[in-house]
Amino acid sequence: MYFSFTKCSFYLPFVCQILIAAFCSFWQVMVNSEKDRASLLCMKALANRGRLDTVSQQMASHPQYLESFLRTQHYILYMDGPLPLHYRHYIAIMAAARHHCRYLVSLHSAQFLRVGGDPLWLQGLEAAPLRLRHLDHINKVLAHQPWLTAHSHIQALLKTGEQCWSLAELVQAVVLLAHCHSLCSFIFGSGSDSDTTSTPRVHHGTPPGYCLCDAANGNTALSVSCNHVSQCCCKQDVQFWIECLELFITPSWTLFRNLSFFLKCNSILDVEQEDETMFSTDPSRFVTDPEFGYQEFARREEDHFQVFRVQDYSWEDHGFSLVNRLYSDIGHLLDERFRNVASLPFPHSPDLKRAIWNYIHCIYGIRYDDYDYGEVNRLLERGLKLYIKAVACYPDSSKTPLCPLSWAPVKASDKVHVNLLVMEARLQAELLYALRAITQYMIA
Repeated sequence: MYFSFTKCSFYLPFVCQILIAAFCSFWQVMVNSEKDRASLLCMKALANRGRLDTVSQQMASHPQYLESFLRTQHYILYMDGPLPLHYRHYIAIMAAARHHCRYLVSLHSAQFLRVGGDPLWLQGLEAAPLRLRHLDHINKVLAHQPWLTAHSHIQALLKTGEQCWSLAELVQAVVLLAHCHSLCSFIFGSGSDSDTTSTPRVHHGTPPGYCLCDAANGNTALSVSCNHVSQCCCKQDVQFWIECLELFITPSWTLFRNLSFFLKCNSILDVEQEDETMFSTDPSRFVTDPEFGYQEFARREEDHFQVFRVQDYSWEDHGFSLVNRLYSDIGHLLDERFRNVASLPFPHSPDLKRAIWNYIHCIYGIRYDDYDYGEVNRLLERGLKLYIKAVACYPDSSKTPLCPLSWAPVKASDKVHVNLLVMEARLQAELLYALRAITQYMIA
């Protein structure tokens, strides 16, 4: 029986995806090193999404943390919860727009449409339902001056007639807002916001001779050059898929190195998982009161400017139990993220890690009575402090140029580590203010 070589090339993407997924499952029980673990996470991303997003690439140097981050993000966006999927992505758009993060706004705009969202809502915040627009104030406050969050804001959202939110819905929305705000800090700190290149989904069944990689790059006349393939890496060329499969029978250290091949080829697996299709959307259309931003926290007599003392309301003793009760399991997932970032090996000193964490909380008005804040000035160089504050408080580089991290002993993985600390400390700070306001509302 004659078997068409062209037909063989058509089915290879499916075969490759199945084999990658099967190999990931097998390797799950075989990993015994951080390098293997990073490779496994990268392979899963390739199998599920056909490409590695920029954020995952940055975090891959700390695979233990990356695993907990991806698990939490997937749970918030796709798993059980009171909010419909299109609401979740629209809230993510609103959160990212406060920091003018084109990467996240574009990503979630595409995902919003994929899960059935109304395209008219993407015309701007004024086109969204009133119920979502009611979130704008708490979104703005949490993003820039979270110490202003008050139980009156919670009350207004829970008691607005037909457009009111349930307590469970509001908790999920607050978690999502804080997650996206802090992720903006990581994205700008790592320079990932520049990755807004259009990479539209490519469907199987394209005409013979049509280049899938060219389509993925938005140009059907473009020839792609890869390290492993002398010609364009598709053109229905079986050689490309043979090399894909060969990746997964090489030793793990070679596999980790060869992942760059997939990245350069830009992905052509047709998947229904999280599509990284980038989509040009102006973040400013989702922002009201654009002049509202971070201001130096100052201790004053007014209640909403008083220092937040962790001894009075902490994540471990108060926030964790409340959020876990109102939004099942999210407390455990968030707690795992905080613990993972705290346990990451830091080549300098644990005192430096604590100084970074406490400094971020300090600039958001959160203080620890048992900590000597003289340690912050002793351990953190001025350049490092400027960088941390810029990433945490002014991540919108279109308004404030980001101070480069000029810290002398810094390496690429150390810079990622610092950005992870900034992201997680900021996330916890926003959650503490929001959850304390919800607690105050519940006991009022």
